[in-house]
Amino acid sequence: MIDSSFWRGKKVFITGHTGFKGGWLTLWLKKLGAEVTGYSLAPSTAPSLYNEANVADGMHSVIGDIRDRDELAKCMIAAKPDIVIHMAAQPLVRYSYHHPVETYEVNVMGTVHLLEAVRACESVQATLVITSDKCYENRERNAGYREDEAMGGFDPYSNSKGCAELVVSAYRQSFFESGGKRALATARAGNVIGGGDWSEDRLIPDMVRSFSGGEAVKIRQPSAIRPWQHVFEALHGYLILIERMWAQPKDFSEAWNFGPDESDSKPVSWIADRFASLWGEASWQIERDAEQLHEAGILRLDCSKSRERLAWKPSLTLDEALEWIAAWYRCHYEKGDISALSGDQLDRFQGCLK
Repeated sequence: MIDSSFWRGKKVFITGHTGFKGGWLTLWLKKLGAEVTGYSLAPSTAPSLYNEANVADGMHSVIGDIRDRDELAKCMIAAKPDIVIHMAAQPLVRYSYHHPVETYEVNVMGTVHLLEAVRACESVQATLVITSDKCYENRERNAGYREDEAMGGFDPYSNSKGCAELVVSAYRQSFFESGGKRALATARAGNVIGGGDWSEDRLIPDMVRSFSGGEAVKIRQPSAIRPWQHVFEALHGYLILIERMWAQPKDFSEAWNFGPDESDSKPVSWIADRFASLWGEASWQIERDAEQLHEAGILRLDCSKSRERLAWKPSLTLDEALEWIAAWYRCHYEKGDISALSGDQLDRFQGCLK
């Protein structure tokens, strides 16, 4: 359960607030009464959650690039945050094959720049760096990966997230452990899904674009298994973790997995069938002529540490998550009040927390 009193009045600096996950986290933090400053590039898609749900209202939004080390540090120092959450990233696997240099610049050196800014900003007491479940050396096994297993990554995106984890580990040991008062952790979530994602080469946005146009969506890897979960589940884990980091910096400055129950690790075909059914008059087909780039066939997380030490666990079934997502996109295409619905879904989710 989130402690609302903890967040009220806290100054939070978020990178990547114009993105899908960052936008939802910003909305949630504002609801909790935090004072939020965001630093990010302009939204990379149109439409975007950032614009549709009026994320910028009631916060300080800075459009900037984490590759600009001096500007990032300047903005953070001016904001005097208590907490920093690093979510800015190049987040797409297939894009990384065509833009590897950009991917490493953003995901690796962007993390270095972020940590250098934190070092220079004396007000920061807790920093959480968000990476990815794809940071692990994936051996295509059925068992979930634990936080202490090897970093790796076949493609530039996945590898860059493994590199980011190693950067954080080195900074934690080199610069953050001596005094023990400034917490630094990483969080690795599964495939997060939710309303407001319009990224290319992601299953739900691809389906929404195709279905809204009356077309069958093309699926590259229908048998690939992923740890699907609603975006709120991961964000809930991040918020609980930061509360613990604040209270006990030495004990919680580690890497943490946040993934669904094993029963919700489903093949792509299952998600496509269920979402098509929820949408109505929709279908999918295998994309036979897709560019042949390596993508993991199976990926699962072992989240026992988060469940035991943070008392965190998923609150929505995958079926419920897909129902919420379909309702969000339907509201968008029917010109409904997206800001109201977004706030509503956050309230409903908080009501589900135990």
